[in-house]
Order: sequence, then structure tokens, then C-alpha cells
Amino acid sequence: MTPPEPIITRFAPSPTGYLHLGHAYSAKLAHDFAVNNGGKFLLRIEDIDQTRCKPEFETAIYDDLHWLGIKWELPVRRQSDHGRDYQNALNVLQKKDLLYPCFCTRKDIQQEIIQSGYAPHHLGLDHESEPPYPKICANLSEPEKEAKYEAGTVYALRLNMDKALDILGSEKLIWSDLVAGEQWASSEILRDVIGDVVLARKDIQTSYHLSVVVDDHLQNISHVIRGADLFYASHLHRLLQFLLGYRTPIYHHHKLLTDENGNRYAKRDKSLTLHHLRKQGQDPKNIL
Repeated sequence: MTPPEPIITRFAPSPTGYLHLGHAYSAKLAHDFAVNNGGKFLLRIEDIDQTRCKPEFETAIYDDLHWLGIKWELPVRRQSDHGRDYQNALNVLQKKDLLYPCFCTRKDIQQEIIQSGYAPHHLGLDHESEPPYPKICANLSEPEKEAKYEAGTVYALRLNMDKALDILGSEKLIWSDLVAGEQWASSEILRDVIGDVVLARKDIQTSYHLSVVVDDHLQNISHVIRGADLFYASHLHRLLQFLLGYRTPIYHHHKLLTDENGNRYAKRDKSLTLHHLRKQGQDPKNIL
């Protein structure tokens, strides 16, 4: 009889500001789920954007979680230390001819979207989706690409969603969500809502979507416990798992905490950060 796989969860904040009450809720859920099932709880620091991440915010993450009584396994994985892992994943996708360079600025993309008369796709989402990238650079010729490289034009690497879905074919990519039940990656959402997403930039050698999939795989995460705002990103993450040959964890997309006005907590809400509450002498038991 095959023994059950160990339960491993993680909390993966980005040190671009102080943690807030919503972070505490998510961390506590992931921690307690692992502990109550005899598993492991990991802390990961998502610090790939070195222009926004600050050492003082990373230090505060450790202090805030210690203050709440949340303990984690060592060592802590810091994404900025693992660029080779993300490059290896990009190499796999490149060999499948699934990446292309995009030289567009935000202004280029916005103008193209306006000219195309884009109508938002709702598809049952709880918010109006942002338009997908309009494939301006998807069909550039090799001489056009070389000219831009030689000119030093900044570029990003995008996933060619049409080619990815061609590889997928009729295969159904299923995953399990402890809240929503069995789910599967929708080609309609992937093509018409998510589109050709950025997986790496010249200055930042990965993206959130790529790095989170790689990290969860390498850390053997069994259960991804995160906010409901990332529910539809799971369509993309499930596709990337398929393309990279990774196993699929179980998901739990929890409801987001909101303030008295129904707005979800954000790092800009200084008075509701754990750092502020800790410095004010609040009792962490009251927070929990």
C-alpha cells in the first residue's frame, strides 16, 4: 500500500510593504492546515521585483509571523536566489516554441486595444477582466526581432497561448479545489481572458505566474492555500504545470477579508498592517 504523500503548505508574501490582516488570515489557514494534518508549513519570500522589494519589509514579515505564533520550516526560499530554476523552466517552454519576445510598451498595448474596440469578456468572473495582450509582436519576422535586439529595445517573453492550447488539444486539465470542488482549465478563459501572458522580462528573469508554479513544484507543495482573487490564475497555472510536466497540487481559494466598507485589505492601509498593530501593543491573540 502506497503511503499518503506528506501535507506541505506555504505562505508566499512579497516584501513590497507590510503584511495586513488579510495576510495574517491566509498564513494562519495554511499553517493550521499543515499542522493539523501532521504536515509542514513553509515560508517563501517572493522578491523577484528588486525595484519594489525592501529588506525592512522582509524583516517585518518574519517579525509579524513570529508575533502571531506562526512557525515555519527552514530554510526560507527567497525567489531572488533561484533564477536558474526559472530559467530552466523557460528553456523547456522555449524548446516547445511556446515563447516569443514582446517589445511593446504599455502605451503601445493600450492604443492597440482602443483601436480594436475590445469588449470585456465576463465568462462568469466576479470582476470585469482586463483585456488580453493583442498579439502585436506574436508574428514578428526574425529580421524584425534581430533589428530590435540590436537596437537594445527592452522586451518581455510571452507565452504563445494559441500554440500552448494546440499542444493541449482535447486533453482536459483538471484540478481539485477544497472550496469550489473539481475544476478544469477553460480554453475560453485561457485564450480570451488570460491570453499571451508575460513569463519573463529582460530585467526580471521570471514572472509571478512562472515562479509560483516552479516553486510549488520544487518545494513539493501538496496544498496551495491562497485568496480567491487568484482563483482564475489557477487556469494558467494548471496549463503551465501540464507544459512543464509538473504534478498538480490541491487548491483552496479562501474568501478575502474586507473592511467595514466591504473593501479588501491592502498594504496601503497603514493602520491595519500587522507591523502597526504590533507596534501599538495589540495582543496577537485578539488579531487571531
